[in-house]
Amino acid sequence: MDLRERIQTATKEAMKARDQLRLSTLRLIGAAIKDREIAQRGEDGKGALTEDDVVALLSRMVKQRQESARAYEEGGRLELAEREQAEIGIIQEFLPRQLSADEVEAGIASVIADLGATGVRDMGRVMGALRERHAGQMDFGAAGALVKARLMG
Repeated sequence: MDLRERIQTATKEAMKARDQLRLSTLRLIGAAIKDREIAQRGEDGKGALTEDDVVALLSRMVKQRQESARAYEEGGRLELAEREQAEIGIIQEFLPRQLSADEVEAGIASVIADLGATGVRDMGRVMGALRERHAGQMDFGAAGALVKARLMG
């Protein structure tokens, strides 16, 4: 079952279970996918998103909610922060398993070795290869800092 079918099935199950938070989050995911498809139709005429496109979209949704939760916590709005955290949990069910810190380090080392990267000027190639190999499995913002540290020293 592909990712889109899993999301649709989960939406139906949430409706039957009358789980309002889960249902609203799944509907947001569905709407985001449809919006992206419509936007893409204008760009290339195809409109259909690949699995990788959907994973990237879900990853962005998680990142947005993490930022919102942080802002709510800083503003003392803990109930809103908790809702954002709950939505993150629901969205992450549809993402590939996140790599552990050790697996991220090993992935970075592997890419650097495979590409023969020696300095910071190779950072773009290394990050591109990491995105290709580990789409949706790691935080590339954090990985970028690790790659830069590795390539500098």
